[in-house]
Amino acid sequence: MAEPSRAPETAKPVDGAHFLIIEARFYDAIGELLLEGATKAVEAAGGRASVFRAPGALEIPAAAAMLLDAAEKSGAPYAGVITLGCVIRGETYHFEIVAGESARALMDLSVARKIPLGNGILTTENEAQAFERADPAKLDKGGDAARAALAMYRLKREAR
Repeated sequence: MAEPSRAPETAKPVDGAHFLIIEARFYDAIGELLLEGATKAVEAAGGRASVFRAPGALEIPAAAAMLLDAAEKSGAPYAGVITLGCVIRGETYHFEIVAGESARALMDLSVARKIPLGNGILTTENEAQAFERADPAKLDKGGDAARAALAMYRLKREAR
């Protein structure tokens, strides 16, 4: 199996940019690990984050749209969005619907609004895989999602 590249963060700091983190609280312990990795990555880059919770992965895109609208209306828009959650395969087709539709809706949101997005919604076969991926001391997929949003924010900032 190929290993992901985790080069040290050498990119320019994000100078206090404010990111929206939405965490699905369907699997609490997995969510906590993802959130730990994501917040560490944002802070390490010099950013800050506001954390909101959604009931599950399928609700994250709607929550993101509502929270982005509210932030824009208040005059304090977010620099980017980081989504965190976990969908574990079960015995029914529900896994495919939740995993596919949440990812599709997030991409639609990101493209339509031109907002940097890091998708940290895990899609795993079992709980052991989820914990391995969520743990910041192991695969750190929450941190990876935050680093993706940070990289896209930097790209957007440079494109101006």
